[in-house]
Amino acid sequence: MLVTGGAGMIGSNLVRRLRGLDAEVTVVDNLWRGRLENLGDEDGTSVIDLETDFHELDLAVPGVLDPLLPDVDVVFHLADVVAGIGYVFNNQGSIFRQNFLINSNVISAVRDCPTSAFVYVGTACSFPAHLQTGTDAAPLVEEDLYPASPESGYGWSKLMGQYEAELLEQETGVPVSCLVLHNVYGTPTDYAPETGQVIPSLVRKAIRYPDEPFVVWGSGAQGRAFVHVDDVVDALVAAQERGLGQGAIQIGPDVCTSIREIAEQVVAVSGKDIQIEFDLSAPEGDRGRCADFARAQSILGWTPRVSLDDGLGRLYSWMERRLHAGTREQPVGLR
Repeated sequence: MLVTGGAGMIGSNLVRRLRGLDAEVTVVDNLWRGRLENLGDEDGTSVIDLETDFHELDLAVPGVLDPLLPDVDVVFHLADVVAGIGYVFNNQGSIFRQNFLINSNVISAVRDCPTSAFVYVGTACSFPAHLQTGTDAAPLVEEDLYPASPESGYGWSKLMGQYEAELLEQETGVPVSCLVLHNVYGTPTDYAPETGQVIPSLVRKAIRYPDEPFVVWGSGAQGRAFVHVDDVVDALVAAQERGLGQGAIQIGPDVCTSIREIAEQVVAVSGKDIQIEFDLSAPEGDRGRCADFARAQSILGWTPRVSLDDGLGRLYSWMERRLHAGTREQPVGLR
């Protein structure tokens, strides 16, 4: 099996799971946000042979994946360019182009050297912006992806990759599964100020408070359907077993949690007396969305199992240990 973006948050957890199932795994990552240490087990020992099974490659370059595919049966394609909302909206053109190139090059390589299965990871950012109206918006269904009208270049780039993956299946017969992920959080994670996404950014601010103010971007009324990385890995493993040839499948809860609620939960976990501030000049992105995960349940046997309370508590403890140890904030997590 081959995992692109395998040194990132989702990828490294997937690699550990696959290795636990005795699968042979090859990892490709350009280490922009991924880290080799993410591929270690609890005692720091790498779960793959980094000399033979890890490849630092830029998938935006055509042909770089070709030499690896003859010995691969399943490709999990997780690699993309994304970060926090500020980065996404300040770099839309470059994000669209890089992701378009990455996706097209990976899919082209599979066309030239077909595998027995291809699992593509898409995003809920690809849903039309006008359907993401707030925390009380109706749960999204897979048919809502078209007519297409994503809010961001990132959402468009991922939808184009999903479409090309579907064409791969139609034209070559390579079985494809397309998972549409909602907002994934967990460990290991990127918590750097420039690129960290909302949950780890708020956790970082809480741990550092009062040295860093606890500022929430936007009004806090905007919301997302947050899904823990452990649940996402469950879905990925099930996708290559039961999700092939089934079209798009959403992975996320049917509850939209406001960013204000997330901030309040993070403060509660911290045990500190923190004053929450809201920066109304900062971007908020889509107002709110959640998932009707009926297809995931019926096809994959999947339902979310990690609660926000549990997931936030585990993330807080992980980040607190790192920040108190003075671990440098090199970004992690190619998702």
